[in-house]
Amino acid sequence: MAADMRLQKYLARAGVASRRASEALIQDGRVRVDGEVVTVLGTKVDPQESVVEVDGQQVQLEESRWIMLHKPPGCLCTRSDPEGRPTVYDLIGPEQKSLFHVGRLDYMSEGMLLLTNDGTVAEQLLHPRNRVPRRYEVTVAGPIPRDVGSRLRTGVELDDGPAWVNDFRVRPGPRPDQVLLDLSLQEGRNREVRRMMDAVGLTIHALKRVAFGPLELGNLPRGSWRSLEEGEIGRLRALNRNG
Repeated sequence: MAADMRLQKYLARAGVASRRASEALIQDGRVRVDGEVVTVLGTKVDPQESVVEVDGQQVQLEESRWIMLHKPPGCLCTRSDPEGRPTVYDLIGPEQKSLFHVGRLDYMSEGMLLLTNDGTVAEQLLHPRNRVPRRYEVTVAGPIPRDVGSRLRTGVELDDGPAWVNDFRVRPGPRPDQVLLDLSLQEGRNREVRRMMDAVGLTIHALKRVAFGPLELGNLPRGSWRSLEEGEIGRLRALNRNG
């Protein structure tokens, strides 16, 4: 017999939404269990026997799925765009449409984007308290002031509070008038890297996320995706347990 599961965890595991968003669905009266509207958070359901519906549509637990996409620049992290601009869901195919992205990359940024139907692990990976690192390669206009690294390590003030890098390294850029910065963050706030570069007076030419936690983008081509291997999924779950 399967162990009972909290309703919001069930919804997250079924790929409906993150656990926090699932809690909002419950509180809004949009979820039924065995025909009855449930609005109490923490309500337990039997994963094998309970009939769970969201907005009148039955939802069931799915096998956990994870994919890694190399998001190209000029692509939105959204399911659709009223202006008709390309989205990441145009790249992954209809069979992956139920997956949601773990965090975002802004329109002109590129690099690793994880998508999954495992809302429980995804939410924990994104939670600031777990401090999961993200690594970026940032191409900026050179030359840069010598104190940029120390300023970014110490922290710069943004409109939503101070932000800093954990690691910082300077390399020659792809052109003589450019510099390549390798940096690591542990928060992932909205447009955080771009705002930090602006705070220290640097002009970004390109921004690429090359790693998230223990996973690296490697040589995955732009616009391509692959399923994560079992070992990679296990490493993400281990981060969650250690957080």
